[in-house]
Amino acid sequence: MTAVMVERSRSGGAGSGAGPVVVFSGGGTGGHLYPALALAGALESAVPGLTSLFVGARRGLEARVLPQREKDHLLVPVEGFKRDRLLANVRVLMNLGISFVSVLRVFLVRRPRLVVVTGGYAAGPAGLVASLLRIPLVVQEQNAVPGVTARWLARFAREIHVAFPEAAHHLPAAARNRVRVSGNPIEPPTPVDRGEALTDFGLDPTLPVVLVVGGSQGSLALNKGVMTAVTAAVEGGGMPESKRGEPLPAPPFQLLWSTGPAHIQGVEEGLRALGSPRWVRPVAYIDGMGRALGIASLAVSRAGAMATSEFLAWGIPAILVPLPTAAADHQTKNAAALEEAGAAVLLPEDRLEGNDLLRRILTLMEAPSRLAQMAEAARDRGRPDAAREIARTLERFLPSSHSPQGEGS
Repeated sequence: MTAVMVERSRSGGAGSGAGPVVVFSGGGTGGHLYPALALAGALESAVPGLTSLFVGARRGLEARVLPQREKDHLLVPVEGFKRDRLLANVRVLMNLGISFVSVLRVFLVRRPRLVVVTGGYAAGPAGLVASLLRIPLVVQEQNAVPGVTARWLARFAREIHVAFPEAAHHLPAAARNRVRVSGNPIEPPTPVDRGEALTDFGLDPTLPVVLVVGGSQGSLALNKGVMTAVTAAVEGGGMPESKRGEPLPAPPFQLLWSTGPAHIQGVEEGLRALGSPRWVRPVAYIDGMGRALGIASLAVSRAGAMATSEFLAWGIPAILVPLPTAAADHQTKNAAALEEAGAAVLLPEDRLEGNDLLRRILTLMEAPSRLAQMAEAARDRGRPDAAREIARTLERFLPSSHSPQGEGS
């Protein structure tokens, strides 16, 4: 096995201070990694000299992102268990053991005062070592249904921060009194110059915007569904029965459609075959999502925890199309919870093949009062300052000038 490596930040700053060391562990996907980065940033701002150390998996997104951002980090060979390949789990168990020993060695040298885990298989070894060494452990769970790692580590955690109140019901009963509903750590909304943003995206300033986003890489199934909706609008197939077959050249909205880099060419070709409708603006990727969120009246999206948290923070109603293959079907649970709260509409992926998506968009965009109610419900569930609020609670576990040993000793 290749040696596990700790890379230190070359940029100085928080990573080079003489203050306490805090470990942030989570990854495999952006939904677990970016909350860890957001929490680290908020805690570094609140505690001068704090050193953040990230623990992640070699196979995860963090293996690319952490070196790019020059964060101190440890990458271990941990990987998720294979439900359909039992023999492969022998290797998984071996790598878990190697990862545990590697994390233990680093913790004994760096002596972290706090360990914060944000889920995913990458968080397992760090959480396990923290519980063994009696280091204060905090869990942050993004989804309505906690993952296996979060459910297991919740037993040892001093605090468990959740974004969905429903998540508490899926945690061990003995851990539920330590749950705080704090929201997901995201970049807080900032004012957007609507006119400037609309111009930058090449949009019509007179029409409301429906934002379509399937994640940074896009979603093939969502893209196909949206293309079906655009086709129905152009050809009239999604109109009420009395007008079916009539074209809809000027719908009461426009689409800002983030297709994903791998899908943009196919989407553009499909739109050209429809006569390049002027009310559809496809882009491969939106750099600086805040500008898009700041002009959106409605979102059509997968139901990942971080995307939905952004919609809530910005007060954006959403039509959510859960990824049916997500672990424990957690995206469906996310979408169902927000539909129950009145902030979103759940649309199963298998309904995207017809004209249902277009009809749902039209129904909402032609009912401003309902959109306003959904936006208010979204804001009620939103936690735009979640990162700072969670960071304030984390400070209690660190040494201070008033208590050299700190609460977490």
